[in-house]
Amino acid sequence: MIRISTLLTALAAAVIATPVQAADKRYPVSSVSRIEIVEASSATAWENKDFLDCSDVVLTEEDVRYALQHIRRVSRETYFSEYTERTGCSGGASVAFKNGKIIVIGIEPTGRINIFEADAKLEPTKAPESFYECAPCRDRKTALLKDALDRADERRLRKLEAEGKILPGEAERRLKALRAAR
Repeated sequence: MIRISTLLTALAAAVIATPVQAADKRYPVSSVSRIEIVEASSATAWENKDFLDCSDVVLTEEDVRYALQHIRRVSRETYFSEYTERTGCSGGASVAFKNGKIIVIGIEPTGRINIFEADAKLEPTKAPESFYECAPCRDRKTALLKDALDRADERRLRKLEAEGKILPGEAERRLKALRAAR
């Protein structure tokens, strides 16, 4: 009997300690009637191609559905924090729901997501823009982009080697180590 109560206590503690990645109830994926990719891949002026080339990142309908299931709302300050991971890449989509609501969603491979409600012409409504993060989205996209990250690492290391910032042959050694670590 003591074992069972100890087990139940441990299970309850684990459930309480585990952070919940809950979707925003205003945008249930079960109510989606249409997803249209507006921009599959785009780059900002500060895109870091040594980290990731945005042409390697393409937003899909599946990515949008996955994001809607796993987003967690964050404050504007958190979203724009200097400590927030960014790549300079993003994709965008419009999502129509069965109730007539339309949103425009911007998704970065890092899991940064912004949403605004729109009218039929995809113009913003008076509803305020919302900001989200999605750790499961980042993890999923990173797994899908392993090859792209490998290419980015190779570009960065070859450039360092060509500039003489690392010893000849060091780029290959580091590249093998990075690939093995993934």
